[in-house]
Amino acid sequence: MVVAASLPADAASLSLAEMKRAKPAPDFTLPDLDGAPHTLSAYRGRVVMVNFWATWCPPYRKEIPSMQRAWEFLKDQGVIMLAVHVGGDVDDVAQFTYDYAVEFPVLMDRDSKVINAWPVRGLPTTIIVDKNGVMALQAIGGREWDDPAILERLLQLQRN
Repeated sequence: MVVAASLPADAASLSLAEMKRAKPAPDFTLPDLDGAPHTLSAYRGRVVMVNFWATWCPPYRKEIPSMQRAWEFLKDQGVIMLAVHVGGDVDDVAQFTYDYAVEFPVLMDRDSKVINAWPVRGLPTTIIVDKNGVMALQAIGGREWDDPAILERLLQLQRN
């Protein structure tokens, strides 16, 4: 069972934690809101931020504007951002992303197979996959993704 994860308001800009056991990220292919497939392994050689979320998740509603600002900065730096919506209806998710002016890829994990293969216990959870396809960093609960320390950490991974 996946539950909503939250942090105290003053902890919302916490940095990213090292994964306790770095291991290869489970590969997946999921459709975006237009039906185009995205395969994680196709992004090998680039850092990929995989954010698991749901429209009903209050912490995600709070963090999504900062994710969009981070995407506007990171997309030209070679970092990929994939928001994996767990369950739900495509039309509802599309309306949600329209309301929040989301421009980064939003993928649909309708049957929860992908989230169940990843070390996710609450939403939102973000796992950073390094250029070699290894789960390197994680954030459980919301973050301010455009925080300079977080952006620099992602760019360091991309440069290494």
